[in-house]
Amino acid sequence: MAFAHEIEYRIQGDDMQLVEVELDPRESVIAEAGAMTYMEQGIEMETIFGDGSRNSQSGFMGKLMGAGKRIVTGESLFMTVFTNTWSDKRHVSFAAPYPGKIIPMDLSAYQGKIICQKDAFLCAAKGVSVGIEFQKKLGVGFFGGEGFIMQKLEGDGLAFVHAGGTVIEKDLMPGETLKIDTGCLVALTRDVTYNIEYVGKVKSAFFGGEGLFFATVTGPGKVWIQSLPFSRLADRMLGAVRGVPGNKSKGEGSVLDVLGGIGNLFDGD
Repeated sequence: MAFAHEIEYRIQGDDMQLVEVELDPRESVIAEAGAMTYMEQGIEMETIFGDGSRNSQSGFMGKLMGAGKRIVTGESLFMTVFTNTWSDKRHVSFAAPYPGKIIPMDLSAYQGKIICQKDAFLCAAKGVSVGIEFQKKLGVGFFGGEGFIMQKLEGDGLAFVHAGGTVIEKDLMPGETLKIDTGCLVALTRDVTYNIEYVGKVKSAFFGGEGLFFATVTGPGKVWIQSLPFSRLADRMLGAVRGVPGNKSKGEGSVLDVLGGIGNLFDGD
């Protein structure tokens, strides 16, 4: 028995994509605050605690828990539900926050669960649960770039995840291992194990340009990889700003500049 609404969609664009969702009467889609681009007449918006799934509808405490788990992942307390109140089909669209691709994921095809980076979720059919996934290894929390807490999307409906740059899908056989820059790991299926591995030689870590740690994923299952994580894009933009003539932060060797340089060794980029 399906619990999530059965929505249809169309992805438009190339490098700056948006997804247009088609809603039948009384169908709904949930999204992060600020993700909506446009909506037709007949679509009503409602701001809610949590994700609106059955897991977050068990009274006030259930809604509070749904909102609380979003605080842990660094997201907003609230999500927005878009519902078609008219008697015919209506459309609402959601845009990616930076250049990259929108990945549609039918959770029913992945045993009802996908684990993704905490800022990758864009929108989903109402009924999909957006929760948190704690990693067991302490090293992931300290050195994993994106933190030891990731999001989990559960249910049997459609969810949409955003990734930066080009997206690569890797199907791993049982026991097959892949090393990925921590910031480049977008999502993985439920049976893929995730760990952090030290690069090794100190000179490689400090001068190799690849950071101190890799994300090591082991099959069976599927992994999604992005070529341009937002942290890397922001770092390059910050570096360009520092190089603008008249910017006094360039070359001053302030404490913040030094700490920022050290911090970059641990962000997977």
